[in-house]
Amino acid sequence: MANQFKYKHLLIKSGDRVVVHQLVQEKDKKRVQRFEGTVISIRKGVNSSFTVRKLANLGIGVERIFPIDSPWIDKIEIKEPAKARRAKLYFLRSKKSKKDLKLPKDEKRVEELKQKRRQEAKLKKK
Repeated sequence: MANQFKYKHLLIKSGDRVVVHQLVQEKDKKRVQRFEGTVISIRKGVNSSFTVRKLANLGIGVERIFPIDSPWIDKIEIKEPAKARRAKLYFLRSKKSKKDLKLPKDEKRVEELKQKRRQEAKLKKK
């Protein structure tokens, strides 16, 4: 089974396509910076963290390591849950196109996320 961790109410696993909203402080201003990519590894323990990889322009891979309990992470959104057969997806580092980075969808988790989003939308309307 692939590594996983809970962030607030979300269950995030290796292979998921996520958007990490990180607070960035520049002098006396704070802003939110988004980083969208695939979770390729999750490290547990005292220094628990997860690694997110994306492809930038011209097929250049960019990886960022985020501490799970960091106060600078504003929120994490799951864009596309995926089924990964390994805990560490380091083989994705050799892939040079966005098409190759796609993993098969986890249909069960896709439905769960849709239901949660519908419930949140109903609560916001009230």
